[in-house]
Amino acid sequence: MNMILEQYRKPYGPLLPWMALAMILVVGLWIMQSMRHEGVVQALKQLKSEESHVQQELLHHKEAKRARKDLAQVWAVLPHDRDFAPLALGITEEAKRNRVTLPALSYKTESTPVANTSKGVLQGTMTGRYEDLRRFLYDIETAEELVYIEDLDLIPSANPQEPRLTFNIKIATYLRSEPARVMGQ
Repeated sequence: MNMILEQYRKPYGPLLPWMALAMILVVGLWIMQSMRHEGVVQALKQLKSEESHVQQELLHHKEAKRARKDLAQVWAVLPHDRDFAPLALGITEEAKRNRVTLPALSYKTESTPVANTSKGVLQGTMTGRYEDLRRFLYDIETAEELVYIEDLDLIPSANPQEPRLTFNIKIATYLRSEPARVMGQ
């Protein structure tokens, strides 16, 4: 205590309490700043996490919107289920134009796991010269309608010199139907 009184009597002595107060304030300010800094760092981390989450949600929404648009385009191109029989007739006519024989083309529809869609299947045998068959298959695959050749099997000929080939063919398409209407609408 004597030492403090002795320091107080020196010319800079009256400044000692102010310097002590300034030191206490500086230390207090440093403590508060570091505590506030921690809070800001935590808040910044939380904001960055939220921003990342929001960006992911935005990306998912954009992908969903793009998928809906793509689905609408595909849906618009699918033939209607009532157009399946005329489609089969059109394929038969295309075969005649290409000099390909489709003697017994059968068609049926199968259910699919997608609502308001079904799969239309046309199958039978086709006979013709190689060039004609190739042209017919090309015309089918490049047609306006979404038609796919699912299966094509060559039936071996009894006469290997025969210029005409016979294939089993399976042609498929997907058909859309109107959603079932709720009574009263």
